Amino acid sequence: MIPFNKPYMTGKELSYIAEAHAKGHLAGDGEFTKKCHAWFEQRLGTKKALLTHSCTASLEIAALLCGLEAGDEVIMPSYTFVSTANAFVLRGSVPVFVDIRQDTLNIDENLIEAAITERTRVIVAVHYAGIACEMDRIMEIAQRHDLIVIEDAAQALLSTYRGRYLGTIGHIGCLSFHETKNIISGEGGALLVNDRRFAERAEIIREKGTNRSQFFRGQVDKYTWVDVGSSYLPSELIGAFLYAQLEHGEEIIERRRAIFSRYAELLSPLADKGFCRLPGREEPGIRGNGHMFYLILENLDARSRLIRHLKEAGILAVFHYVPLHSAPAGIKYARVNGTMAVTEDLSERLVRLPLYHDLEDEDILKISAAVKAFFGAGD
Repeated sequence: MIPFNKPYMTGKELSYIAEAHAKGHLAGDGEFTKKCHAWFEQRLGTKKALLTHSCTASLEIAALLCGLEAGDEVIMPSYTFVSTANAFVLRGSVPVFVDIRQDTLNIDENLIEAAITERTRVIVAVHYAGIACEMDRIMEIAQRHDLIVIEDAAQALLSTYRGRYLGTIGHIGCLSFHETKNIISGEGGALLVNDRRFAERAEIIREKGTNRSQFFRGQVDKYTWVDVGSSYLPSELIGAFLYAQLEHGEEIIERRRAIFSRYAELLSPLADKGFCRLPGREEPGIRGNGHMFYLILENLDARSRLIRHLKEAGILAVFHYVPLHSAPAGIKYARVNGTMAVTEDLSERLVRLPLYHDLEDEDILKISAAVKAFFGAGD
């Protein structure tokens, strides 16, 4: 069986974990966590980076930083993971779902302005499959309406938009290192603070609402409870594992991009003949990170049959999100602005193929041959 995902290890993860243990610091914010912070700040150019125990935690911190009140509205796509909306619902805010683009499956920037009301406070840009939203347009809308932009860049580490890394363009960015992502720590995330006005409070919220970090830097003589917050720190074991991955970050991303390109090379004849659609081509100034390779099929039945066909061939392929606006909690806590026709259509037709660092070319050939056989289009 070719699995859908297989977590990759560089070889240093366990030795770094052992080193952290030998130094006697396994709780949060040890030496490896600080090395990770420095990597993000120096490599990505963000003003402040903070590791968290998940991207969900990063989104929750971001929601707290926005100072939202009950009834405030947050514009976002429905085609995303539940954490994107849940972080704001926990603050009493109302997710306002707008439709996505046909080409990238990202939020349709041309629909955002019509969804803005006097209660709108935030726009969440979710970079689906590591491909950038149209950030220039989104930031321009936010500036005119005095809104905060949060980038849900869970899938987008080292993807770029016009020379800038995703997660560093909006006011706040959120990353994931879940085992299904390109660079992993099992579970884990990071908050990227790109607007200095949020930096000090982000640190406090992450540390259970205390000024503990300021205490350890010698800025206060004792630390105490000063704000709302929670325990959003990961253990030093997570930081150690993650740093081993970050040291090989570019290599990992380039391998993923190579696999993506190989799929595109082998399966483009199917798209040319109209059997399916492949991920949108990258445009000048926009570069993905090879996070995901998907096919858009004719309809839901074709997708279900392809998944079964691949499973019978020893290949595990999966579909992706059930749109949040159609979920019970989405109906209860959120609202829709306009039609969700594209979201509803594409979400039923998308299938994800296996893509992980150690996927061999013979595996890619086998998967591609099985897909072609399904369409009766073998070589």
